[in-house]
Amino acid sequence: MIGHVSIGSSFYHCISYCLEDKIELSEEKKLILAMQDHLQHKERAEVLEYNKCFGNKYELTQQFKDVRKLSRRVEKPMLHLTLRLAPGDTLTKEQFREIGRECAKEFGIADNQYICVLHKDTKEQHIHIAANRVGFNGKVANDSNSYKRMAELCRRLEKKYGLQKVLSPKAFLSPKDRLLPRHDSRKEKVKADIQQTLKSASSYLAFERQMRNLGYKVLKGRGISFIDDKKVKIKGSEVGFSLIKIEKILHQKQRNSMRNKNIDEEKNRNRDSQSITNSFKTEKQYEEKQSYNLEKTGEEVVKQILGVIGQLMNSEYAQDYIDPELQRNLQKKKKKSALRR
Repeated sequence: MIGHVSIGSSFYHCISYCLEDKIELSEEKKLILAMQDHLQHKERAEVLEYNKCFGNKYELTQQFKDVRKLSRRVEKPMLHLTLRLAPGDTLTKEQFREIGRECAKEFGIADNQYICVLHKDTKEQHIHIAANRVGFNGKVANDSNSYKRMAELCRRLEKKYGLQKVLSPKAFLSPKDRLLPRHDSRKEKVKADIQQTLKSASSYLAFERQMRNLGYKVLKGRGISFIDDKKVKIKGSEVGFSLIKIEKILHQKQRNSMRNKNIDEEKNRNRDSQSITNSFKTEKQYEEKQSYNLEKTGEEVVKQILGVIGQLMNSEYAQDYIDPELQRNLQKKKKKSALRR
C-alpha cells in the first residue's frame, strides 16, 4: 500500500477533485477508455463516508469554511490523504471504510469534518480523504512528520489486511520504467516558466508580476513558492530555483545592464570626442591648405612681378646697352678693312 499526504488552502478544489470525474476527459473519451480498460471513468467517485458533514461539493465547501473560521491563524486548513493498493490487491468497500477511519485517527482528524471517497478509474483500488484540519474545538490537526506517519500506517494496514508490502512507489512501475528518472510534468512546467520569465525580467518586481500573469500565486518569505491554477504549491528550490538563486540572477542581470549602459555611454563620449577631433583636424587641414594656396599664389604673383621688373630692368633699357647684332656687323667690317690693307 502506498500513502500520500498533502495540505492546501482551497477546500473547493480538493473536494471537487475527489467527487468528480477528471475534467480533461470528455464524455466520449470516458466511454472509449471504459471499453478499453474496463474501468469506470464516468461517475468514477463513490463516497464511502461523510464524517460530520454532508451534501455536494458546494455544501461541503461552505461547511468546511464555517468551521475553519474557528482558527483564522491556519493558512492551509485542507488535508488531503490518499491510500492506494498494490497491483493485485483488493479490498471491500467496508474494509476501505475501516481503513479511512484508521487513517483519520492517525492524523488527528477522527472528530473533524472529512469525506472518504473511492475512485474506480484505475486498476489499483484507492481512496481519497478530504478533511478539515480545523476541528469543532478550534484546534488544528498537526501535520508534522506526516510522511513518516503515513509510511508506518501503511505497514500496519498491510499486515492487518494481508496486503503486499510496498516500500516504494516504484513498485507500481514495470521493471523497465523503474530505471527511468521520475518526471513531474507540473514541476517541469513551473521550472520552464521561471526560466523564461528570468530571461525577460529586469527586477524581482517584474519577475513576480510576470509569474502572476502566467497564473501563479507567488509566496515570498525566507524562500519562494509558486501556487499554480490547480492550487498546487511548489517550492522554488524543488525545481532548482531558490529565492537566493533567483535574486542572484536578477542582480547579475542588473549589473550587466549597468555595465553595458556605461560602455555605451563611454562609446558615445569617445565618438563625440573623435568627431570633434576630426572636425578640428579637417578645419586645420583646410586652413593649412588655404595658407599653402595663398603662399603659392603669392609666390606666383611675386614671380610675375619680378618678371615684369626683370623685363623693366632688362639691359635693353639700360644706358650702356649694345645690340649684339650691331657688334657682329662692326667686327665683320673691321676684318674686311684689315684684309684690304
